[in-house]
Amino acid sequence: MFEKKESCGLFGIFGDPEAVQKTYFGLYSLQHRGQESAGIASSNGEYIQCCKGMGTVGRVFRSSTGFLEGLANPIAIGHVRYSTTGSSKSINSQPLLSEYSRGQVAVAHNGNLINASLLRDEYEAYGSIFKSTCDTEIIIHLLAKPTHVSKPDPLAHVLNHLQGAYCLLFLYADRIEAARDPYGIRPLCLGQTDKGAYVVASESCALDAVGAKFLREIMPGEIVRIDKKGLSSRFFVKPGTITPAHCLFEHIYFAKQNSTFFGENVHLFRKKVGRQLAIEHPAEADVVIPVPDSGTSAAIGYAEKSKIPFDMGLVRSHYIGRTFISPDQKLRELEVKLKLAVVKEVVKGKRIVVVDDSIVRGTTTKGKIRTLREAGAKEIHMRVSCPPIRHPCFFGVDFPTSEELLANNRDLEQIKKFLGVDSIGYISREGMLSCAVLPADNYCTACWNGKYPIPVDTAVNKFTLEHYQLQMFDNSSQENE
Repeated sequence: MFEKKESCGLFGIFGDPEAVQKTYFGLYSLQHRGQESAGIASSNGEYIQCCKGMGTVGRVFRSSTGFLEGLANPIAIGHVRYSTTGSSKSINSQPLLSEYSRGQVAVAHNGNLINASLLRDEYEAYGSIFKSTCDTEIIIHLLAKPTHVSKPDPLAHVLNHLQGAYCLLFLYADRIEAARDPYGIRPLCLGQTDKGAYVVASESCALDAVGAKFLREIMPGEIVRIDKKGLSSRFFVKPGTITPAHCLFEHIYFAKQNSTFFGENVHLFRKKVGRQLAIEHPAEADVVIPVPDSGTSAAIGYAEKSKIPFDMGLVRSHYIGRTFISPDQKLRELEVKLKLAVVKEVVKGKRIVVVDDSIVRGTTTKGKIRTLREAGAKEIHMRVSCPPIRHPCFFGVDFPTSEELLANNRDLEQIKKFLGVDSIGYISREGMLSCAVLPADNYCTACWNGKYPIPVDTAVNKFTLEHYQLQMFDNSSQENE
């Protein structure tokens, strides 16, 4: 059973003697986007080598292993993963390094390809052998297809075969190519160090971590090439022909507060949402407390607008793993208490407003509310800085199926009763969008209203390719009997 989980994080740098070390620090700053695996691929201009493994950046690249020193090269890309297609296994860790007729290539991907199973079906039918169960490997097979290799711009041709959300880093022996899907669903930023090295990252916080200046966002449908000649750009779809569909949940939950993308700073956006939430759902209370960390900025905005004092009634431990992966409900409840400790002196005898970024399945939130009650909270008014989530995401957010979503088949009164709060208020979709700097139709809001920017003909989940692989195995076994 799942709560919301992050998408992946990308980092790449070209032309820096300390490229690998800076990739390490860049990935560290993107660790919030994925903790399942980490990897770095680097090139000396002629040969690519790669090191990756399961776990966090610090665990995979422990100083005692000497991995970073062994990778030392002036060109590098890196990846931190949360699995949205393919399970959490070492074979699915990235970057994926392969060799084909044009030489070596390492690929790192953030997003989700909704036509992955169809493409894999086609290529396996013609003899392609897949080593992983992640959708990223399909891109390598597309690149290697002889009729694609012969195209004037093979990469652009391949990208036009993909459907879904994707930000991609390709490391060739002599260059980096960065690409973003035509809808710009996931963020991808471009920066430059004071010594002229170009940097690409999922969020601008990673540029800050290595002392790089933010230049701009890579545009939807754009391919940026970085090599010894410098930086060049081209588009694989005509600019302006597709309306962007930026994932607003990136700003609501995923990103770090000091990151800037989709045209604005994450912290300032969340504060605006919090102020709008206070307008739409005021409460008579003594204190406003956030569910840290992603609810903190919105809680500050709520407190500012409502004139109710802000305080830290919940304190997060950064050393506890993700509470939703525990197999037992009692263990999950215990981990909630360990991860979010209550400051009893802040909440005891008080009417409190609890501001959270979102509620997905609701069981973790219910545990938080119970803990606040046990600490002596007099009244609990839940305020949520995004609308009720009623639909699954197929573009890189691991939301559960519709049946598991708390708001899918419950009205507000039923949600209030389930959570055990005195009142509940979600920001309206219109109110949330009014806080964003871009036009409302430039954002994907499918998880709230079910209107997907890219048609999804067949429901997919992170295990679709594995189920397909097992099905093929079963069919083969029956034929042999």
